[in-house]
Amino acid sequence: MEDSLLKIVEERLGRPPRGLREIAVVDSAGLPMVIRVASLVGGKPFPTLYWLIDPVLCLRIDRAEAAGLIADLQCRIDVDSALRERMRDDHQAHIALRESYLMPEEIHQLRSRGLWPALAERGIGGIADFSRIRCLHTWYASHLVVPNTVGRLLEDHWASLAEANQ
Repeated sequence: MEDSLLKIVEERLGRPPRGLREIAVVDSAGLPMVIRVASLVGGKPFPTLYWLIDPVLCLRIDRAEAAGLIADLQCRIDVDSALRERMRDDHQAHIALRESYLMPEEIHQLRSRGLWPALAERGIGGIADFSRIRCLHTWYASHLVVPNTVGRLLEDHWASLAEANQ
């Protein structure tokens, strides 16, 4: 990774990244938006595979969360079994993707230390309950790499706001 891109990642995180594996998504100017991190950092499981580091998107999501969007979306999900099923599928696909990045020695270390369930049973953002939203940032970071249900709901929300403001 180029030193200049690593410096941007560090600036956006406000610290050196731990377990950085790659820049997963860049914007049209080539600036990092999403990073992929290792699933084993310092000998401990780290289930959050993708981190959103784009400052504009982070602020936009911060504001949406502060305005109660997680609760609003969760209410929709709670009454819609099709949404819950799609979220479960998103989590399962994410677990498989995360596992595909693990090296055999990492898998061995996790299994031998009894830490495998921390990754094998947790989905996007380390969520154990596949019908819950905990953080829109982790969902959207993952969505920018592999589209998912909550990312689409967030984009639909933003589109409806844009339409209302026209």
